[in-house]
Amino acid sequence: MVTRRGSKDAAPRASWVALGVVGALALTGCAETGTGAGGGSGQGVEYGASMEEYHAAFADVEPITLTTQSPAPKGSITGANVEAYFEALTEWSDGKLQFDIAYSNAIVEPAEADDALIDGRLDIAQVLPIYEPSEYPANAALIEASFLSDHSVVVGALQSNAWPLETAFDTPEILQEYEDKGIKLMMPSYNSGSNALFCSKERRSLDDLKGMQAAAGGQAQSKEIEALGGSAASVAYPELYESLQRGVVDCSVSSLTVGVLGGFIEAAPHVVVDPDAGFALAPGGMAVSQATWDSLPLVARQLMWDRLDVFLTSNIADKIWPNIVEASTQVAEAGGSIEVFEDDARKALNKANAELLEDLRGTPAIADGDAFVDRMEESAAKWLQIVEEDLGYTNETDYNGFADWYTADAVDLEPYVTRVYEEILLEHRPS
Repeated sequence: MVTRRGSKDAAPRASWVALGVVGALALTGCAETGTGAGGGSGQGVEYGASMEEYHAAFADVEPITLTTQSPAPKGSITGANVEAYFEALTEWSDGKLQFDIAYSNAIVEPAEADDALIDGRLDIAQVLPIYEPSEYPANAALIEASFLSDHSVVVGALQSNAWPLETAFDTPEILQEYEDKGIKLMMPSYNSGSNALFCSKERRSLDDLKGMQAAAGGQAQSKEIEALGGSAASVAYPELYESLQRGVVDCSVSSLTVGVLGGFIEAAPHVVVDPDAGFALAPGGMAVSQATWDSLPLVARQLMWDRLDVFLTSNIADKIWPNIVEASTQVAEAGGSIEVFEDDARKALNKANAELLEDLRGTPAIADGDAFVDRMEESAAKWLQIVEEDLGYTNETDYNGFADWYTADAVDLEPYVTRVYEEILLEHRPS
């Protein structure tokens, strides 16, 4: 729901609403408008504008309130990226952009966020196409190939949050699936860190893994589990603790972030994250109702785009890495450790991933599947080179040692975030 308050010229603006926003109201169901700049109109600012320049550009814009939600309780590190982004938008707009945040997914379950954007319960939200692969097959295809990412603790977090974003913007079908439903993808792909295999007992070799029942999300993860000799089960993360504790499942393929959020690490403290053999990730997207987006003045849309740099920075520095620290602490306290696969399991997983990638060349979700796979492989290799060679980021430790090594200023993300914005996001900035 988008709300604009404080109109000084209600009569003429009421006419504008009646004539120009009836369609948007019909779609969103709960929008109130009253801005001096009509939807998508008004003066904008240049890329790189200072906060003072943004404040000046917002001077004649009436306050706007957007309804959204966070996946976590207020102040939690798992919701840090969302809170940091909305706080930045409020600050940079001189208070003209406000956000009514429902915490802990209080409005809708994560799988229904797209529906809430369509029917107007939410204006802006994180969407998770992995829950509905038949609804978003092109997005699902990108997710299935996300094992192409590097899975190391520092370099992997950077590379894996860049190349899928680039691929998404370079693949029209990925954006079109949401546009057709009245949703605009702003950040088509970001992740909460590499997926790990959490188990109630140590399982690193094929002999150990044989016969395990593992919770997995998405078709690719199911096939990966089967390649390791197990069988996949579908379990929502709020139910993982009980399922693992009671032995309904032996393991779960989840990120360390989800391990912390779901509170199940004490029930499954034996963790495998292998930089050389990774599972498909479970990325999400930051999206906005198209009706809401179209109704916003240009400067508001530009600010929401420009401050995606805050979202990206916070997603890594305030969410992924602190959750790795917290997860590794919980793992140690529960008597477990974070290890890599034995050679036979690593080879089996990599073989399954190669087959998954080859299958994607024939996906009906993308017009040219061969070009799509080639594009993903090239982008993954390109961003690994950018992160390691061009920008000089390195892995100073593995996952087990990360909690002792990491501090808030251990990694300067500014060069990386600037490169991602200018090479991927800038081209799509509203103008």
